Amino acid sequence: MALNVDQIMRRDSGAGQTLVMDINAMPHPQEHLDARVAAGPIRVDDQRQLDHPSFITRLNAKIGLKVTTIIGTMWAAYLFTVIALVGLPGVIQKGDIVTIVIWLSSSLLQLVLLPIIIVGQNIQAKAADARAEATYNDAAAILQQAIEIQAHLVNQDKQLASQEATLSKMIDSLSHVEEKLAKSTS
Repeated sequence: MALNVDQIMRRDSGAGQTLVMDINAMPHPQEHLDARVAAGPIRVDDQRQLDHPSFITRLNAKIGLKVTTIIGTMWAAYLFTVIALVGLPGVIQKGDIVTIVIWLSSSLLQLVLLPIIIVGQNIQAKAADARAEATYNDAAAILQQAIEIQAHLVNQDKQLASQEATLSKMIDSLSHVEEKLAKSTS
């Protein structure tokens, strides 16, 4: 994707001079761009550290991922609801409001909401990955357009410089003709 040009030429509107800049003297993000193209967009799965150099970090990541994968399903939420409801008759028989509140908060809500929250986070992570992919593709397309525009402008600048040189020669020739006419009439 690197530009294949040797110079960038710009017209200085004040003095009427053409400034020629060596493109190699300008900062190039090409190495960064090449690395980003090779890496692609960052995804949630890329952050799981399953390829970390530390054995303990890899082990913890694998265990955490396995537990999250098992617990983070609606089937786990249904199972936890059934488990929580098994204790409900005993809590109701006691008739103590504090016991009912404790059962509701610790058994039902915590057991059931945990897997549901994980399911929601997994859906959000997939949506985030899709947005990251779309943003990455949009940025790549815009970058390509910017490169094409830059190359077009460089070519246009070269043509303008060539036209300016031709015009300058024509003006010089006219000046010589004018001088000769002035000498011949005097």
